[in-house]
Amino acid sequence: MEEFGSGLSRRSFLRAGGLIGAAALTNGLPFSAMAQKSTVLSPRDHMSGRRKLGSLVVSSVGLGCQDFTGTFYATAPRRPDMITLARTAHDRGVTLFDAAEAYGPLEVERILGEALSPVRDQVVYSSKFGWNIDPETGKNLGGLNSRPEHIRRSIEAMLKRWRTDRMDLVYQHRVDPKVPIEEVAGTMKDLIAEGKVLHYGLSEPGPETLRRAHAVQPVTAVQNEYSIMARDPEAQILPICKELGIGFVCWSPLAMAFLTGTIDQNTQFARGDFRAMVPWFAPENRAGNLALVDVVKHWAHRKGVTPAQISLAWLSAQAPWIVTIPGTTKLPYMLDNVGADAVRLSTAEIAAFNSELAQTPVHGARLPQGVLSLSGVEAPKKQG
Repeated sequence: MEEFGSGLSRRSFLRAGGLIGAAALTNGLPFSAMAQKSTVLSPRDHMSGRRKLGSLVVSSVGLGCQDFTGTFYATAPRRPDMITLARTAHDRGVTLFDAAEAYGPLEVERILGEALSPVRDQVVYSSKFGWNIDPETGKNLGGLNSRPEHIRRSIEAMLKRWRTDRMDLVYQHRVDPKVPIEEVAGTMKDLIAEGKVLHYGLSEPGPETLRRAHAVQPVTAVQNEYSIMARDPEAQILPICKELGIGFVCWSPLAMAFLTGTIDQNTQFARGDFRAMVPWFAPENRAGNLALVDVVKHWAHRKGVTPAQISLAWLSAQAPWIVTIPGTTKLPYMLDNVGADAVRLSTAEIAAFNSELAQTPVHGARLPQGVLSLSGVEAPKKQG
C-alpha cells in the first residue's frame, strides 16, 4: 500500500476524509458555516492556484460533475450529498464546475444551479450542448443536434436550470457532422453579443474544425480526454491551442479512476458501469496497463503524495493553460484532487517521469469504438 509523506496510507487518508464528509453531510451545516470550518483542514486541502483559459480565470483544478446522478459509474449518489459536495468544493477553492445538458439529462445542471446560486459571482458555470435532447423534458431524440435554433433553445433552458442570466463557458459537446461549424460558431458569437454566454468552447473537435470555429468566434477552451494514459491531444490539438492562445480542459484526467491505484486485476465493475465497456479494462489489457499505474505509484511515493495528485500534477506541468476537471461524487476524493494544486514537478522530474512512461505502453483504446468515432470529427464546409 502506498504511503504518503506523513506516513498515512491512501486507505487511511480516504477513511479520514470520509469522516470529514460524513460530519458535513449529517450535521446539516449551512453553506457559510461549512466555509468557516474549512480552515481546520491542511493547507493542501484548500486550493489557491488559478489558471487562464484564454481570458477566463479558473481554479487550476475544477470539478467534473458528470456522475452526480450516477449514470456513468452506476453509482447512486444522493442529491443532498451532491449539493454539499459542490458547495464544499467551492469552500476549498474550486471555481470551475463542469456539466452538460446530457448529464442526467438536465438534472446535473439543476443540482449545480441549486448548490452554487449563493456564490454565483465567485464561480465559473461550464456546460455543453449538442446532443439531440429536448431541452425542456430531457427526452433523448437520438443523435446530435447543433442546428442554430436548437442551440438557442438549449441555452435558454440551460440558463433556467443553472439559475443564472449568463453561462460563463459553453462547449459544443461533440461536432455535428451535419452542421457547418461556421453556423455553430456564428450562433455562439450572437449569444455572446447578447450576454447570455461569455465564452465558447469545443469538446473533442477535429483540428481543422477547431481552426475554422476560432476564425468566426474566438474559442476560449477545448475540452478533450487527456491523461497519462490518453495522450491523443498531444499530436495536433494541443499544438493548435498553443498557437492560437486557446485553453485546454482535461476530462477524465485520472483515466476513469484507473490512475488512482484503486483498480486492480480482480476489480469487477458494477452492472451498468461504463468502464466495463472500455478496452483499457478488458482482461487482456488490464495487466499491461497496471504496469503503467505502478509507474504512477512510484512517482507518487517519491513526491509524498497520492497517485491521483501526481497524475493531475503531471497534466498541469505540461502547459500553464491546461486545467484538469477530475470527476467524483465522493468528498474525500475531491479533497485529494484539490491537493494536486500544491504538487510541483521540476523539468528534470518531468523528463524522468516521461522516460519511464515511454517504456510502459498503454494497452487498448481509451473508449469503445462507437464512442471514439465521435471524437476528432470535422464539420462539413459551409456552402455558398
